[in-house]
Amino acid sequence: QLQLVESGGGLVQPGGSLRLSCAASGFTLDYYVIAWFRQAPGKEREGVSYISTRGGTTNYADSVKGRFTISRDNAKNTVYLQMNSLKPEDTAVYYCGARRVFNPTNWGNALLYDYWGQGTQVTVSS
Repeated sequence: QLQLVESGGGLVQPGGSLRLSCAASGFTLDYYVIAWFRQAPGKEREGVSYISTRGGTTNYADSVKGRFTISRDNAKNTVYLQMNSLKPEDTAVYYCGARRVFNPTNWGNALLYDYWGQGTQVTVSS
């Protein structure tokens, strides 16, 4: 069965940090661009960051630049999202998506991703 599994979410105070993981099973991530998205209640799913197949190219939404870092370890079939200086507005369910055919101009279009995980809740609150 092909699936992505996110983990690492939780409750953290403003200014704190979390590291999310996205692990694949049933297929190798080597040939897929991986992106992190998030969805807050009542809002659309929005792109947070993506990383190219070998990790040489990354991109971030303006709202998280300088605070979040995406990375991947293809040997472990896992992609990470290090989130620092968290703010209450970062509160959302975070999803990872995998996409085989990639165009960086539409990386934030969630409809174009082939596989999704079930999501992990991140809550930033004092």
